[in-house]
Amino acid sequence: MELAKGLREIQKLEGHTDRVWSLAWNPVTGVAGIPLSFASCSGDKTVRIWEHNPSSSTSSWDCKAVLDETHTRTVRSCAWSPSGKFLATASFDATTAIWENVGGDYECVSTLEGHENEVKSVSWNPSGSLLATCGRDKTVWIWEVQPGNEFDCVAVLQGHTQDVKMVQWHPSRNLIFSCSYDNTVKIWADEGDDDDWACVQTLGETNNGHSSTVWALSFNDGGDKMVTCSDDLTLKIWGTDNEKMQSTDDFVPWRHLCTLSGYHDRTIFSVHWSRDNIIASGAADDTIRFFVENDDKDGLVDGPSYKMLLKKEKAHDMDINSVQWSPGEDRILASAADDGTIKIWALTSGRLMKEPFSLLLEQLCNCKCIFSFILVSIFGIT
Repeated sequence: MELAKGLREIQKLEGHTDRVWSLAWNPVTGVAGIPLSFASCSGDKTVRIWEHNPSSSTSSWDCKAVLDETHTRTVRSCAWSPSGKFLATASFDATTAIWENVGGDYECVSTLEGHENEVKSVSWNPSGSLLATCGRDKTVWIWEVQPGNEFDCVAVLQGHTQDVKMVQWHPSRNLIFSCSYDNTVKIWADEGDDDDWACVQTLGETNNGHSSTVWALSFNDGGDKMVTCSDDLTLKIWGTDNEKMQSTDDFVPWRHLCTLSGYHDRTIFSVHWSRDNIIASGAADDTIRFFVENDDKDGLVDGPSYKMLLKKEKAHDMDINSVQWSPGEDRILASAADDGTIKIWALTSGRLMKEPFSLLLEQLCNCKCIFSFILVSIFGIT
């Protein structure tokens, strides 16, 4: 992979009247001619749906819908179902709303109640049959999707000792990962046929975990590595045995691989791992940083190591709460911040390297074009 040389701001999106907490790209957009689209949620109690308009003269991003008059307090988190048909929004009003997308019109079709207070995060499982929520009440709730847009709570997971900041399903396994103000990441698995969920592993300070609040986590494309970010100003990379994970239904433990420290100098609120293995992080230092695995190790390091690819200081005027890579082939990143804005970014000079033979053909074609230009310009030969 050729390393990117810079980060270009494509557009700043304004419309929210309070801090923007979270972003979620619609997973079925950006392919087969479907324009990229994402949702944003805010302290202004609304959710906005944004869509790329490539046919416009400026190739702009436009707000297509504003979802309001449902939540009565801050909307903290949003997540699309795998089909892109439903959007779940979690709010400080202690509810999670389910919105159905019908031809670009959004209708609230269900409201999930049960958490004692603020709901902080929401996540769909890979099949879209289950939804997980977490909150300030230290619990993780699992909801099963029923016919008629009904949702049944099938489990309430208790184990964290403080506010649960984020919940995330594994991309291919029936596992839930939750991170908390108690400085830990907990991994939950269904150990039976009767929704008997249990904590199967805790990643804490005693096993090279974080020493302060864990704010977010993200998986690589293969699902065998995970990155976490924290109030302790570090990013941590975790791994599991991919071969064992693929060959058994039993839980395969995760282990600490390395720690990235000395980069951000304030709380790291968000992290996201791209399909082509670039980690983006956003923090309270108003900076976005990008990391890649270091292929030039000296042989003294046991396991993978990572290096900073580039950084964008003053990416926003205030704390960056969310960074999210888009689906599709392009390296597009969206960021959201306390300044009430969303920014769309593109990595410049970044692409997957061609195979040597293809690259040689391209170089030969370029040489032929240059030679033809010289003949035409000087001698008039065509």
